[in-house]
Amino acid sequence: MELFTYNSLVELFNAYKNLIFWFGSISLFIFLFSILSIKWLVGLIPEDYFTNKKVSKLKSNNPIFWYALAIIKNIIGYSLILGGILMLVLPGQGLFTIIIGLMLSNYPGKFEIERKLIAIPTILKSINWLRRKSNKPILKVN
Repeated sequence: MELFTYNSLVELFNAYKNLIFWFGSISLFIFLFSILSIKWLVGLIPEDYFTNKKVSKLKSNNPIFWYALAIIKNIIGYSLILGGILMLVLPGQGLFTIIIGLMLSNYPGKFEIERKLIAIPTILKSINWLRRKSNKPILKVN
């Protein structure tokens, strides 16, 4: 029985060798991109983001461009959520992709969820450590 399973796996791998290679390559690229870009992305968060909820200057100065940008951002975000769900069973960084998609998307209660996550001491400590490495001031949290 064990030999039959091994032979079946070898046949399956040989049949889908190119597909497995491309899925693995894409997964590796996403993983490396996430590792290399996390410090930069954390540095982009304004230091008073969690204490001062203000209207975007872009939204007040150019609302049509802001709405177009929001639509594009939401399409990308929801696509990442869908892709992340698929990556839970396929090769890839499923949970990380879902989290990135949730951060990009707009939905009711998003700001409160972000505030609850950042209030967890280990998360705040890690994010502030990355911000210090980027020469950015630490995040202000109520």
